[in-house]
Amino acid sequence: MRPEDDGVAPRPTLAQVAARAGVSLKTASRALGGESYVSEKTLNSVLAAAADLDYQRNAAASLLASGRLADSIGLITGDFTNPFYSALAQAVEDEIRPRGMHLSVANSRESPEQEKRVALDLADRQTKAVITVSSMVDHSDYAQLQARGIPVVFVDRPAENVAADSVVFDNREGGRLVARHLIERGHRRIAFIGDYAWLPTYRQRLAGMGDVLDDSDVQWREFLRTDAHDVASSRASVRELRSLDNPPTAIVAGNNRVLLGVMEEIAESDAPPAVIGFDDPEWARVLGISVVSGEVDELGRIAARLAVTRLADRIREPESVVVPMRLIPRRSTDPR
Repeated sequence: MRPEDDGVAPRPTLAQVAARAGVSLKTASRALGGESYVSEKTLNSVLAAAADLDYQRNAAASLLASGRLADSIGLITGDFTNPFYSALAQAVEDEIRPRGMHLSVANSRESPEQEKRVALDLADRQTKAVITVSSMVDHSDYAQLQARGIPVVFVDRPAENVAADSVVFDNREGGRLVARHLIERGHRRIAFIGDYAWLPTYRQRLAGMGDVLDDSDVQWREFLRTDAHDVASSRASVRELRSLDNPPTAIVAGNNRVLLGVMEEIAESDAPPAVIGFDDPEWARVLGISVVSGEVDELGRIAARLAVTRLADRIREPESVVVPMRLIPRRSTDPR
């Protein structure tokens, strides 16, 4: 029995997309496959045709037919070594599993090129939706996935140059909380060791600290250090800061990996600086480290719900959700 005889409309084909866009079948395939040498004009025509026809590539059709491929949502993270991402993945999975969906997790290693390849691979495997902690500064390439009927949700880092749902922490307010807390503790020389300078989380946390500190008598801009993406580079920044003639009395760690490097470097110090970090890894509680943190579980669950909701209603306006951060004061910033 043919699909149309059973009352089910046949799936749009790539040939139909090519015909509507006025291009060859091969060109349409290249455009939807994300190949870089397709002109912008041709790409836009193919994406528009795919969206009009509600076309989705069918590379995994045989697996679906055999029952070996379940409905899944893809999660693209930045770095598997960061425990933040395992907590995020767990939250997403906890939200979608009761709905009969599975989670596929991939790692971009903070590479825009690898992220794009991973996203296209997930799409070709007929992932129902993609949730991404994106390493890109321009997300317009994700319009290709949306044109193929695959919702995209941005988590932890907001969408740029694409109409898509997103959920992020209130990082600017987090920066303000850190700065106010340290001023109240009497600090007037404050360092901030941050991750990659292009990260929106870093930029927002820095801006929040500036909201409080720039009009104060606090020295801090000269103690700003960036691109500490791992423990080793964080430790190097701490060593350099502490070698100054007038070193900072407090260090702000931009995320949990930076915080680990800070704590390792000052572990043997007789007079360690005050320390406060972003994120709240379990060991920070054990060591009594003050932090500013948001609920990663809430972040992941909201991202999952946005993806599932978008599957049910593809024409609603994109939603941007901001999850609050809170200060958790502990011994590491107590007056000495």
